[in-house]
Amino acid sequence: MNITNVEANFTEQDHKFMRLAIELADKAESQGEIPVGAVLVCDNKVIAQGWNQSIQLHDPSAHAEMIAIRQAGNTVENYRMLDCTLYVTLEPCPMCAGLLVHSRIKKLIYAAADLKTGSAGSVFNLTANDKLNHQLEVQSGLLADECSTKLSAFFKRRRAEKKALKQKVQANKQQ
Repeated sequence: MNITNVEANFTEQDHKFMRLAIELADKAESQGEIPVGAVLVCDNKVIAQGWNQSIQLHDPSAHAEMIAIRQAGNTVENYRMLDCTLYVTLEPCPMCAGLLVHSRIKKLIYAAADLKTGSAGSVFNLTANDKLNHQLEVQSGLLADECSTKLSAFFKRRRAEKKALKQKVQANKQQ
């Protein structure tokens, strides 16, 4: 399908829903998780939301998108999310992109590209693969700088914390 990232293509509603996703990313970060948030919208109404919880739930599948779509399935009592848009602060990984295809999400709007595992156009493009039975409309780049900065700061802080811990352990061994 079509991938666009021109700021003019985003509506006021798109900004509103991405801002909510950013709030959820902040919630994830406050819980020690990678700061990613997701909001699923149908008919201009939020039907589900999620934030990364893999660490606290000990669940590698507890990504923001996965949690939001699971919640939406329970809300609409269906495993299909036809005519829904998912707003997420980071480009989905292969697992989450596959979930978007299987749940028949109509549109994906994401902020920051993931140049390591992104699967909506950066590294892979599962969302538009014509060999699959569903493709999504994808828009990227909405509030990308803000989300990229948040993610970079998180990982920089995490690396510094690990380095400090390693130095502390080495100092204790020398005593």
